[in-house]
Amino acid sequence: MALLIKIAAMQLCSNLSVDDNLNSIDNLTAKAAKAGANYILTPEMSLAYANDKTQLDKIAKPYENNQHIKKCSLIAKKHQIFLHIGSMAIKLKNGKFANRSILFSPLGEIISYYDKIHLFDANPPNDRPYRESDNYQAGNSAIITKAAGLNIGFSICYDLRFANLYRMLAQGGAQVIAVPAAFTIPTGRAHWKVLLRARAIETGCYIIASAQAGEHENGRQTWGHSMIIDPWGKIINKLENPEPAIIIANIELEKIVKARQNIPNLKKIANFSLSVN
Repeated sequence: MALLIKIAAMQLCSNLSVDDNLNSIDNLTAKAAKAGANYILTPEMSLAYANDKTQLDKIAKPYENNQHIKKCSLIAKKHQIFLHIGSMAIKLKNGKFANRSILFSPLGEIISYYDKIHLFDANPPNDRPYRESDNYQAGNSAIITKAAGLNIGFSICYDLRFANLYRMLAQGGAQVIAVPAAFTIPTGRAHWKVLLRARAIETGCYIIASAQAGEHENGRQTWGHSMIIDPWGKIINKLENPEPAIIIANIELEKIVKARQNIPNLKKIANFSLSVN
């Protein structure tokens, strides 16, 4: 009989109140735990969805002795679940911030964290320009961590567009790759599902994507459509509406093995050169 591991993706519409957002995370985590989930992922910037440096300075705290992190730890311990905070802003000593993903054990201990590598500096159509690098410092380390019997690869939002990161995670042993995000409406409508399915197919991994959704207090609008995708690219659970909610899916490790046996692209390293004429 195949081993089944139940995971959950959380969708939020985070505002500027950390306490309000933590209450939402607590309530939705309780539902996931009650449904038997071993692991739950929240979206990017779950604890507060700030708009600029002024708001970040008021909300974000240093990593050490961070009361917001301690409250997340208590939620994980309370519900006896692996709680993966998709990301939160961490104040750094150089005046910038880290866009940091933190994974807690059911004992409330921090297992690992990851700082977003690829910062969103872009001019999406029908939207204002984004310059994430003005306020954030990019990370420089890819991370895979063991949790709930799974090897979980970390990524955050704009990382999704960089297939080499996902290939590296898969070749490093990742079985599930977490994609907490806050995609804009135009880019979400055009690219979100396509990119997620592509990353699942090319890595032979499960992809769990937890998204911000709806109109936020800071005036931004996010696409939502949280989903969980299997290693063959099949969407096995998804949210169509922008309301805060959870979705749950079973992870079958045999499907990962089978997908990679059928399409062994992770083993192929072609030697070729590029010629531009």
